[in-house]
Amino acid sequence: MKIGTRGSQLARWQAEWVRARLGDRGVAAEIVVIKTRGDAEVDRPLHELEGKGFFTKEIEDALLAGRIDVAVHSLKDLPTGLPPGLTLGAIPARHDPREALVNGKSIADLPTGTRVGTSSLRRIAQIRFLRPDIEVVPLRGNVPTRVRKVETRDGLDAALVALAGLERLDLGDKASPIDPLEVMPAPGQGALGVEIRADDQSTKRALQPLHDRASAVAVTAERTLLAALGGGCQAPVAAWVETRDTGHGKRLYGRVTERDGAVQLTASCDIDPESPEAAGESVARLLEGEGAASLLAR
Repeated sequence: MKIGTRGSQLARWQAEWVRARLGDRGVAAEIVVIKTRGDAEVDRPLHELEGKGFFTKEIEDALLAGRIDVAVHSLKDLPTGLPPGLTLGAIPARHDPREALVNGKSIADLPTGTRVGTSSLRRIAQIRFLRPDIEVVPLRGNVPTRVRKVETRDGLDAALVALAGLERLDLGDKASPIDPLEVMPAPGQGALGVEIRADDQSTKRALQPLHDRASAVAVTAERTLLAALGGGCQAPVAAWVETRDTGHGKRLYGRVTERDGAVQLTASCDIDPESPEAAGESVARLLEGEGAASLLAR
């Protein structure tokens, strides 16, 4: 079996994790590194590039062509609409989906004028909503590079990154987790998406032991919300499923923030684990009722 992945340290860690889990079950696999457009065009923020699937298209092309059998993605990078012929074979147990602040305890505690690095439009908008008095600095590159730029004060004082990526690379001590209701993560953040050809039943069977239903329920609700709002991976749409049981089931939170931070909309509802898509649709409708469509159009 051949597993396709990007070449970053984090992407390789994720692919190696899947390879090792398959190996534990007697399935031999090798890693195939594939360079994506997002890896090649690092001179501009992703939201300034046209198209979608910046970190996934070339890998999906290889999967469709049969050059690989499995594609391992950070699920937040995977568009909600998969190409015809492809499907998710497994969603493994999700890591902590929270954001983390490198060199800081919270956005609220940062001194005025602090330069915070990120190129995510979702993060930029939420930072500007919370703290219009701090400066957002464009920041691309892999996770270790982002941490290093903060530590060396290379044009910025702090950075906002996904906690899961830091912890997978043993860099969790470099940052502080952020309350998800302060800065809400991307839909699917912290989860892996293991993509296969839809007609490849043998690979699907091999991946089934890796699948985690609870994680799949949560990210399905989040990704349905994103799809219902018509947003792509780079849209300022955030989503988070509260892990604490509310007594009525888990709760989905969704958020849309205007790019300049002037307006932020948040809505939520409980999730029926038998139909997580319904929660995603419901929160999308609530947000649209508050004006989310016009914010996203702008």
